[in-house]
Amino acid sequence: MNLTRRQVTALAGSLALPAFAQAPWPGKTLRLVVPFTPGGTTDLLARAMAPELQQRLGQSVVVDNKPGAGGNIGSAEVAKATDGHTLLMGTVGTHAINAALYPKLPYDPVRDFAPITLVAAVPNVLVLNPANAARYGIKSVADLIRVARANPGKLNMASSGNGTSIHLAGELFKTMTGSFMLHFPYRGSGPALLDLIAGNTDLMFDNLPSALPQIKAGKLLALAVTSAQRSSAVPDLPTIAEAGGAVLQGYEASSWFGLLAPSGQPADQVARLQREGAAVLNMPALRERMAGQGAVAGGGSSAEFAALIASETAKWARVVKASGAKVD
Repeated sequence: MNLTRRQVTALAGSLALPAFAQAPWPGKTLRLVVPFTPGGTTDLLARAMAPELQQRLGQSVVVDNKPGAGGNIGSAEVAKATDGHTLLMGTVGTHAINAALYPKLPYDPVRDFAPITLVAAVPNVLVLNPANAARYGIKSVADLIRVARANPGKLNMASSGNGTSIHLAGELFKTMTGSFMLHFPYRGSGPALLDLIAGNTDLMFDNLPSALPQIKAGKLLALAVTSAQRSSAVPDLPTIAEAGGAVLQGYEASSWFGLLAPSGQPADQVARLQREGAAVLNMPALRERMAGQGAVAGGGSSAEFAALIASETAKWARVVKASGAKVD
């Protein structure tokens, strides 16, 4: 069969189209945005996952810290990303609390993102600067309630930023105990912990994984965890509900972290990220490492993560309303 030059060109073009459409993904380095400073739990989890994801995806995975505004700056950057290679390590703050706390967000936590998988759930832990605690005579949650009630505004409460679970855990504590402590928001857990250890602030409801090394080193005094049950990483620590008596019955303020992509990410790529992310989170060594830090590894489906975001958004909206928490 003799073909004209035009027919040959058309045939070549038709054969090339499927190959172009099926170009392998990822085709370049993936950027995993952490919307907080280095050293906090969000950052620790991202850096634990990145090298394992890199092995499975066949492309470099670079952690990029973009802190500010309670996680809003980094989250908004990912929401607007169109390069197909930008992901977010989101948190209960960026995707459940901030919608109720901020009058206007630079992104929509639901519309602008495609949930991939829950990475981990962790309790927060109530920690104090040991020297400051000794000066006030605080050795227990009951002592803290007594001192905070007797001295409104005298105690300083650090957090990793407005709208984070660390902030709201403290606001819930204040509401339920009828106490008042000054809130000092930082740009991440790392800087807040440094100031707490230095004695520039008095206490913090930090994520357990980032606080645990400092607790073990004796640089922080831990009084209780914020979860409904005790943590296997610190089994001797009571829950706040246990330690706080009748006034704190029902108290619970845990944190979670998860992978998300911009909503424009193709469904097959989101599905692959979920499969690979779940495989990483089910690695025995990584699960054991997370458990040792007080984190329970995730790895569920995208639908399960989306359902968690929806339920947590409703829960924290109630907490924000009841506590009267404001962005300051």
